Amino acid sequence: MKLLVTGASGFLGSHLCERALAEGHEVWAAVRASSPRGWLTDSRLHFITLDLARPERLEEQLAGHKWDAAVHAAGLTKARRRADFARVNTAGTLALAEALRRTGALGGRFVFVSSLSAAGAVRETMPHTDICESDRPAPQTAYGRSKLEAERGLARIDGLDYVVLRPTGVYGPRDRDYFLMAQSVARGVDFAAGRRPQDITFVYVKDLAAACLLAATQGKCGATYNLSDGATYSSRDYADLLQQALGKRRVLHIKAPLWLLRAVCTAGEAWAALSGRAVTLNMDKFHILAQRNWRCDISAARRELGYAPAYDLERGVRETVEWYKKEKWI
Repeated sequence: MKLLVTGASGFLGSHLCERALAEGHEVWAAVRASSPRGWLTDSRLHFITLDLARPERLEEQLAGHKWDAAVHAAGLTKARRRADFARVNTAGTLALAEALRRTGALGGRFVFVSSLSAAGAVRETMPHTDICESDRPAPQTAYGRSKLEAERGLARIDGLDYVVLRPTGVYGPRDRDYFLMAQSVARGVDFAAGRRPQDITFVYVKDLAAACLLAATQGKCGATYNLSDGATYSSRDYADLLQQALGKRRVLHIKAPLWLLRAVCTAGEAWAALSGRAVTLNMDKFHILAQRNWRCDISAARRELGYAPAYDLERGVRETVEWYKKEKWI
């Protein structure tokens, strides 16, 4: 299969390129001119520069190409301004899909990597039940809304063969968001937010990469699939596994009230506006951490994509921490 991967220089994109090459596919890594290529060193990779912010330029860049499938893994997970999410995650996604259709550069499936945040806080009542693809979305974040609007926009493009993937929290080697928690535990402190019980879910980046490739040929056109490792955890479960993998004898566990987290995230967002730099602790992050239920039903992905996650949280955390140590992140 000749495969186009956007966001190829990023966390998920780089793992996806590696997985696709290992499976014998011809991989085209779509990057920006300024994108670092430190994780894209395989000589078998083909590179293409795509400007998703300029549709007229995008069509010129796609002209003369033909791919069997495209996985759109590019996007923002944090931004200096909320409008940036809509500009990149919504408008950029739709510009790419439209340009691929108009130029005839895509001969098969368009796989859009969305997020469980597009579903949002739809099953917060205790006891928690699994979020399903059929639930009416109620995204709580600008990030989630931008992903949902992209999903809805894809459905309006005539003749587009597409599938939407909604992974829950994605972790693994090269990720910097969950790394912050590992770094904190390595220093002997674990922070959790909120007094009420929270159910959280994870998907290891290599399992998500495998799901992207499955979706390129499997599944129903226009369908949405939730993705996790199939289990449910608490934040303490994650912290304990990090502690074990890091070999820390003692860790101080602090459970901060949500009002304090809101104050910190409000300050972080104000700093982002002043400094012109995106920060991890912002109001989007507050809503993600405040949501109590991230359970999700992955039965459709198992049944229709053939998705079979190979990593539970213990194995994934252990492998991730080994990578952090090898790369001297910790």
